Amino acid sequence: MNIAYWIIAGLLALFYFYAGAMKMFRSRDQLRPMMAWVDRTPLPVVRALGAVEMLGSTGLILPPLTGIAPSLAPAAAIGFVLLQIGAVAVHLAGEDRRIALNLGLIATAAVTIWLATGL
Repeated sequence: MNIAYWIIAGLLALFYFYAGAMKMFRSRDQLRPMMAWVDRTPLPVVRALGAVEMLGSTGLILPPLTGIAPSLAPAAAIGFVLLQIGAVAVHLAGEDRRIALNLGLIATAAVTIWLATGL
C-alpha cells in the first residue's frame, strides 16, 4: 500500500465510522436535521446501515494494516460505492436533490478501490 491509499482510505474510514456511529447511537430526532431520509426509513434499518458503515470503515484499515486478508480492503471500498449508489436512489426517490456528497463519496471510494488493487 502506498501513502495515497492510507491518506484517502483513512479519511474515508474516519468519515464512515463517524457517520455510522451517529446512525447507531443517535435518536431519529437528532439525525433528522442532517439526514431527512430517516423519517422514511425504519429505525432498525438506519441502525443496520450505521453498523455496516462502521464495519466497512474497519475493513478499509485493519486488513492492510495487519496483512491478514488484505483483499477485504477493496471489497469494503466496493461496498461503499454500492452503499452510496443506493443512497443516491433514496435521495432522488424522496425528491431530495442534494446528492453532491454522495457523488463525492462514490468517487473517493472508487479511487480507494483503484489504489488498493494497484491498477
